[in-house]
Amino acid sequence: MALTQEQRESVQAAALQTRIDTIRMVHAAECGHPGGPLGMADFMATLFMRHLDLTPENRHAANRDRFILGNGHTCAGYYSLLSQKGLIPREMLLTFRKMGSLLQGHPHLNHDLGIDFSTGSLGNSLSAALGMALAAKHNGWDARVYSASSDGESQEGQIWEAATAAAHYGASNLTVLVDFNNVQIDGYMRDVMNVRDLREKYEAFGWHAVDVDGHDVDAIDAALVAAREETERPSALICKTLIGKGVSFMENQPGWHGVAPNDEQATTALLELGVSADEVMGMIAADK
Repeated sequence: MALTQEQRESVQAAALQTRIDTIRMVHAAECGHPGGPLGMADFMATLFMRHLDLTPENRHAANRDRFILGNGHTCAGYYSLLSQKGLIPREMLLTFRKMGSLLQGHPHLNHDLGIDFSTGSLGNSLSAALGMALAAKHNGWDARVYSASSDGESQEGQIWEAATAAAHYGASNLTVLVDFNNVQIDGYMRDVMNVRDLREKYEAFGWHAVDVDGHDVDAIDAALVAAREETERPSALICKTLIGKGVSFMENQPGWHGVAPNDEQATTALLELGVSADEVMGMIAADK
């Protein structure tokens, strides 16, 4: 069933909040990775608000859905969505990447906060997600396991070992959403190590795989519904995105992979995201 207007607007509002939180968190920390979370916000919000069964009430349940952020450096957006779902206190977000904070620059396993796996070293995520998916099947749980990955992480050989095993064991309760923005820390992915057509690759490995506009919440939602209806194969959504989406001077710019905005840049970014001038002034002051 297609999204209603109310559902669509709710997901889009969550994505916008994710972008605003990302700018504020990275600005307050004076370090971090803003570009990726801005680009991933639409498909991540669709997943978290419409499909991922994770709540404050079931966070310690063994048989709930799981999520692993493979490209862990994009965790500002992840933390924002966990906060929007009531798992992370809002006031904790501005402690991002600071000494003593539970919200470090890569996710650290903490079921109280809804974080299912520690990530940071690229390549490990799909293997861990597969293990969780097979465990759920073994235990007879009606649970799904989702993992976010990226075109850059797809350069790692372990991703493809896990993809082979997932198809072999029929992990139909496993879905990976790949952020395909053609950008990584050293420049454009096509120049660093071109992974080419990931949909064709996942299909060749025995997966149900689709290309999807990573900023079209209706298309993303429909693809996630189709993945749930797949009963024999794992699913891969290759989400075509624009790094820095929503902030004009960050869009499609590799330099914004891992650089924090200064006060002036953060102000411009927040204004472009629709925050009022008065609110922005208060935010910039509060971030200090």
